[in-house]
Amino acid sequence: MQGLTVEVGILEEQSRQLNPGFIKRMETGLPWVRVKLAMSLDGRTAMASGESKWITGSEARQDVQRLRASADAILTGIGTVLTDDPSLNVRLDASALKIQGEVRQPKRVVIDTQLKTPLDAKLIKLEGETLIVTADDNQDEQLIRAFKAMGVKFVLVNKDSSGHLSLKTTLEQLAKQEINEVHVEAGATLCGSLIQQKLVDEIIIYMAPVLMGANARGLLNLPGLDEMKNKIELSIDDIRSVGKDLRLLIRPVY
Repeated sequence: MQGLTVEVGILEEQSRQLNPGFIKRMETGLPWVRVKLAMSLDGRTAMASGESKWITGSEARQDVQRLRASADAILTGIGTVLTDDPSLNVRLDASALKIQGEVRQPKRVVIDTQLKTPLDAKLIKLEGETLIVTADDNQDEQLIRAFKAMGVKFVLVNKDSSGHLSLKTTLEQLAKQEINEVHVEAGATLCGSLIQQKLVDEIIIYMAPVLMGANARGLLNLPGLDEMKNKIELSIDDIRSVGKDLRLLIRPVY
């Protein structure tokens, strides 16, 4: 209009931080992806046997519950389901979360190419919605019907050249269900693949003041990083104490 000066982009970055998931989904067709990891001071996540309870203290585990509560979906892989039988739900009440009203349970999402999820898995029997992401050529119709009878929904995804489900397509399909924010709690392979494929927006690492030794399992599986030029750059945006542990907020620099 005549006589008016218009300025655009004022406080744009602060505005984006208020709702990064919705903005990213609108702009890219992908949800905001956060990977949560817990490790010892020497970068280990579990003993060689797979034992991992508990690396971090109770305060850190409660902090994770708040991260879960902020997400629209919690994503894991079939390996974690078979090893740990996780619940992947929010276990704090509204008072502990400092919110009004009822606690909203995020959707639980399992990446399961060959449909190995047990019918009696905890995450299927709990309140809330469970999605299984499986191959679009999966022919076990009887098993699929059994899962659907228990309320499980399916997301069918194509395989990539290595025979694994396409992670980008998986996230695109979740975005189409209006999932803005995905919280990932998975093993070293799935988390590493998401990072290597540049699909992760932020990483939260809880680091405990313990040492677990050379035979314990590492934090991430990142094949192909044989030279320094292949290293993945990260930005450490925040470090704070959570009980006896440290919490690092990290963003990949793609």
